[in-house]
Amino acid sequence: MTQKSPKIDEEALAEAYNRALTLEKSGKFDAAAEAYAEVLALDPEDHGGAAVRLASMGRGETPVKAPDAYVATLFDQHAEVFDNVLVDQLGYCVPLLVRQRLQALELGPFDRVLDLGCGTGLTGGALRDMAEDITGIDLSENMVEIAHEKDLYETLYVAEAVDFLDDNDDAPFNLIVATDVLPYMGALEALFFGAVDNLVPGGLLIFSSETLPTETFAGRDFMVGPHQRFAHAESYLRDRLAATGFEVVEVGDITVRLEEGEPIAGHLVIARFKP
Repeated sequence: MTQKSPKIDEEALAEAYNRALTLEKSGKFDAAAEAYAEVLALDPEDHGGAAVRLASMGRGETPVKAPDAYVATLFDQHAEVFDNVLVDQLGYCVPLLVRQRLQALELGPFDRVLDLGCGTGLTGGALRDMAEDITGIDLSENMVEIAHEKDLYETLYVAEAVDFLDDNDDAPFNLIVATDVLPYMGALEALFFGAVDNLVPGGLLIFSSETLPTETFAGRDFMVGPHQRFAHAESYLRDRLAATGFEVVEVGDITVRLEEGEPIAGHLVIARFKP
């Protein structure tokens, strides 16, 4: 896991970040953007996610992904309460939806499963009896430690998803699952190409994504939404899957989670690698 550089002025960084947040919440977006620029100058690795906050305000370019340092820090901080908050408070049930769709389509069981962004093991737990061997990957060391304690995975790695897919030399997988990963990625070519390189012919890729109304995208393939998470247009998902060698089995409309009591719309996508 990337550690904060000792050269960062933590006091100045905290002051700039808190000032930026206050300005953003009061609707002073131009002033907030200037403050977030100060944050990025103090912390180029962007542990606080200033780049995605700028994009969510419509200031600055949309990044191709959320910074690794930001994702790792975010989930390290919430690891201990993650299951409770996500499932009980935010109504997150995507891992169970994955299981239901696999059973409904009579897909599986699977010899080798890769759980990208495994977190504390919610998806691993949902699929445990459908898989002979499950490998889990997550950027957050604290999350991986909790998943390890649950004894759900044969193998666990602390790694970024695309980096792992690029570097992996082990046997290919029959199923790759990525639940709640795409909200931290914009461009998806690298993820899909990496999945192709790590799947057996006919292997499955299943992932969840968040989306927004067509008029909100205004022709864009993806964007950072109001809650600092990436949303993807369904047309973009289908196009990139086809371009990387997948055929779409199904795209289902789902509620990914609740945010401030409101349902967040998304998709659950099942695709098959057809060489």
